[in-house]
Amino acid sequence: MKKFFATDNSTAAFILRLTLGIVMFPHGAQKLFGWFGGFGFSGTMGAFTGSMGIPAVIAFLVIIGESFGAIGLIAGFLTRFTAASMAVIMLGAISIAHWQHGFFMNWFGNQEGQGYEYHLLVIGISAALMITGAGRWSVDREVAKRLPA
Repeated sequence: MKKFFATDNSTAAFILRLTLGIVMFPHGAQKLFGWFGGFGFSGTMGAFTGSMGIPAVIAFLVIIGESFGAIGLIAGFLTRFTAASMAVIMLGAISIAHWQHGFFMNWFGNQEGQGYEYHLLVIGISAALMITGAGRWSVDREVAKRLPA
């Protein structure tokens, strides 16, 4: 368990963790609460399970992962687990909804959907956090200090 929570005092990991948490939170809040123009829990579950054919348990985990996972990242709690979860969610999003639209985001509204460049950035940041851990000012760091070697 100590290895799972262990992290150094890295400011870079802190910046990556905070950035990923802040960027992911609005996406999770859209899905869970309907904030920021989202559909809320029921609407998102309906879209994921109905239109997209995603199993309900996976849809639920995506919603919870993006919302509570983002809060966990901001606090630096369960960072490696949450980063791995975010990477898996983004791989799923690429394969289910974004691959067919190519690499680039739809900045100018001239394609049918969004590309997967954003998702690759999330995967890259997540991979770095899986390696480094939460870094400076994190709950994980404090937990690791209290666990026996």
